[in-house]
Amino acid sequence: MTRWKELPAGLDDAERQLVAQLRRLKDRAGLSLAALAAKTSYSSSSWERYLNGKKPVPRGAAEELAEVCGAPAERLLVLHEVAETARAQRPARAAEDDPAPRRTRRSWWTARTVPAVAGAAVLVAFGAGFLAGAAWHGDGGRPAGSSQSAALGASAYHSGRSYDCDRVRRANGALTAGYSTSRDVLLDRGSTGWDVVEAQCLLRRHGFSGGRVDGVYGERTGQAARAFQKRHGLVPDGIVGPDTWRELRR
Repeated sequence: MTRWKELPAGLDDAERQLVAQLRRLKDRAGLSLAALAAKTSYSSSSWERYLNGKKPVPRGAAEELAEVCGAPAERLLVLHEVAETARAQRPARAAEDDPAPRRTRRSWWTARTVPAVAGAAVLVAFGAGFLAGAAWHGDGGRPAGSSQSAALGASAYHSGRSYDCDRVRRANGALTAGYSTSRDVLLDRGSTGWDVVEAQCLLRRHGFSGGRVDGVYGERTGQAARAFQKRHGLVPDGIVGPDTWRELRR
């Protein structure tokens, strides 16, 4: 597996997730940069810049990489659209930080709401599996049934509340904390909910505490995830995706 460099700290979260997925596809296919250049219309130096976050990934590059690796392109294209939207919003955000221009209701909606809507599209595209695997356990705050039903009922996730990790156990050969059965949902800075609680408990079980278990993916959770990924030979990007979930549940 390629020993990737850490992505630039200033890279948008959406672009970071896109690059992480492209890296995983390349690694799974066992392709070198030269092999990618030979099989696509992009040079090896271009791939090096795209996969290290030095330049935005063109839509065509994402499509061609998916084709070369024999993977469906739909998910990558959703991520690409979100990343592209986030890049387009940067000037609007910068303008908002300048107190001189007048801020209208419409400009506020555009700058802040469009990325959120785009982010929701990613969750839909990745089928964010919010299925909880255990019954309610009193004060521990375990959800009953799927997190979708939990969000609509008494067992809804509450941001700011602390959750316990005392029920981590092995079920059907995999570790579970009882908050989520997810194995593929993407978690990164800003993510919240039962899946984050599950990841925080599993990280703690493996000896990588990210501080308070509150279902909020903050900097300390990201640090714990990166340390865990380095220990297990994964891309240390701090994004909890399918590969990291697999190791967490072992």
